[in-house]
Amino acid sequence: MATIIKTARMHHPAHPGEVLRALYLKPLGVTITQAADALGVTRKHVSTMVNGRAPVTPDMAVRLAIVFATEPELWMNMQAQHDLWAVKRQPRPKVRPLVGRVALAYP
Repeated sequence: MATIIKTARMHHPAHPGEVLRALYLKPLGVTITQAADALGVTRKHVSTMVNGRAPVTPDMAVRLAIVFATEPELWMNMQAQHDLWAVKRQPRPKVRPLVGRVALAYP
């Protein structure tokens, strides 16, 4: 028997680009251009990401993990949390449950 535990509402999770800027680029003194060169992408792409306008894709997560000695899952988990938070703030989708009380798992 499955148990659904209701948790507290999620706070606004930071976009992974904000984390990239605050915890990696600024402390290391790395510019957007230097990061773009190291990541093998355009300056514009890194800029839109650190400004929260572009998501971290799986490809970018792997690149970030290599360049900053982290794990791709770190970046993907941050993006997933940010995306889920954003979706939960929108009106609930018009769907119908296929089984019993499963619909209660989504507040």
